[in-house]
Amino acid sequence: MFNLKKLILAALCLFVLAGCQSSKPAKTASGETAEYAQMRPDARNLDELTVVFSSHGIELDPRKSYYSTEAQIITAIYEGLFSYHPLNLDPVPAVAERWALSEDKKQWTFTIRQNARYWNGDPVRAQDFSAAWLSLLEPGKESPYSSFFDVIEGARDYRNGIQRDPAKVGIIAESDRTLIVKLASPASFFPAMLCHHSFSPIHPSMLDRTDWSPQTQRNWQPPVSNGPFRITSMNDERIVLQKSAQYWENQHVALNKITVKFSSSADEAASLWNSGEARWIAGEVNTNALTDRSGIQVNVMFATYYYFIRSSERPWNDHRVRRAMALVLPWEEIRSVYNLPAETLIFPLRGYPEVKGITEADYEEARRLMTEAGYANGSNTPTLVIRLTPSRDAARVGALMANAWKENLGINVRVEVISPDRYFQAMKEGGYTVGSTSWIGDFADPYAFLQMFRRDSNLNDARLNDSDYEALIERSMIEEGGTRLATLAEAERLLLSRGVVLPICYSPAVNIVDTGELDGWYPNAMDIHPFKYISFKAYRPMPGVAMAR
Repeated sequence: MFNLKKLILAALCLFVLAGCQSSKPAKTASGETAEYAQMRPDARNLDELTVVFSSHGIELDPRKSYYSTEAQIITAIYEGLFSYHPLNLDPVPAVAERWALSEDKKQWTFTIRQNARYWNGDPVRAQDFSAAWLSLLEPGKESPYSSFFDVIEGARDYRNGIQRDPAKVGIIAESDRTLIVKLASPASFFPAMLCHHSFSPIHPSMLDRTDWSPQTQRNWQPPVSNGPFRITSMNDERIVLQKSAQYWENQHVALNKITVKFSSSADEAASLWNSGEARWIAGEVNTNALTDRSGIQVNVMFATYYYFIRSSERPWNDHRVRRAMALVLPWEEIRSVYNLPAETLIFPLRGYPEVKGITEADYEEARRLMTEAGYANGSNTPTLVIRLTPSRDAARVGALMANAWKENLGINVRVEVISPDRYFQAMKEGGYTVGSTSWIGDFADPYAFLQMFRRDSNLNDARLNDSDYEALIERSMIEEGGTRLATLAEAERLLLSRGVVLPICYSPAVNIVDTGELDGWYPNAMDIHPFKYISFKAYRPMPGVAMAR
């Protein structure tokens, strides 16, 4: 039987999270470095590519998109001011031709490429960015990533309805080609954030369209997008993409056509690989059914599977109670079945200070904390609800947690099982105390995880409201380099020591792809592979074999 665990452990030893080491943009005003030029495929090798993703509904509106599969598809159809480098995830200039940073490092001025076009030929304008971003921030819309924009001056107050004038948000289209962004405080990682799909421009014809799905519209038209590819057809089974003739770097896009198929089972995905129809499988696949396993690619991701304790209600809003709960869990037993057990929220990065999480039980200290908080032996505590997905592993972890809290702290526990299609929405609702999630950092920086726990982040499912934590994050915003990373590490220690986050394991990425056949596909920390760089390698005969014309 194929041993995936050995591959994962080997990947942990060999893989370097290169994308998390730097968030500096290219230094040239033109936006192209020698390294970047080498990454571009040779446009003479044109072909068609079929890829397979796990089946689920795809949201095409970048303001609403949430899942990693959607993010991968959006690398084809949309492009922001910066995009991801395919190897190390550094921000690469995209629609931004050049930029300038003010002396106080709070104002960025971007110049839009004159040849940036949507697939219908319309120019991409600074107004398309400002309108899209302000639309995403509109109060009441609850866009999944709207709190990412809190680094921008006035964005937090606007999206929370504290002030309702969009003109007071630091997003200014000075002209068709000049976009000014004013930050609330310096943020050296801002270019890395701008790679994220939520910062995409939106064509004026799409801005007020509330539903972009073909399933709900009789005369559906593909979105007018500005990426290297455009959608030509879409249904529940597949999306067909065609290279955009209007894309500003069209001559360096090697693929003419991409077909994204959605598999309904792991066996179906394996069958599409075995037949040779699909050359990249991302998502669920039966590795034991593969006739050719040479394409199995495993690498460590900037991703963590963790549980969290909500702190919006008593007594769970008392960090002494949460810490006591974390101190009585059988951590070794909980984490023992995982290939990459995690004691921290953020995968250990080069340059990021070491952070110690809770690894051992301390029953005496836990009981002391409960008594100090006024809940000795679980007195006056309501029933604690753990909300789980219907899986064997979730049931195992939930049972271990419930037993530990009942036996050691006297807390009554009830387990709720929520269907997978409703689980993420259920995390936003009340009525529970403990939930879980697997989170992939959306840009290559620790802030991608830590910003979720800010008091007014719409990703703050833990409902944390901790002044000490807020002060640390605010302090990090005006710091740079190692000083900033040290402050962020201190913030992570607070999340762990106060029982907000209960880390379980780091998540590996498993793809089936023949890198001997495809250029431009590289394992990386976010498991995102921009389609514009992918090409088929020129066929090379074996030594001693001549090629016939």
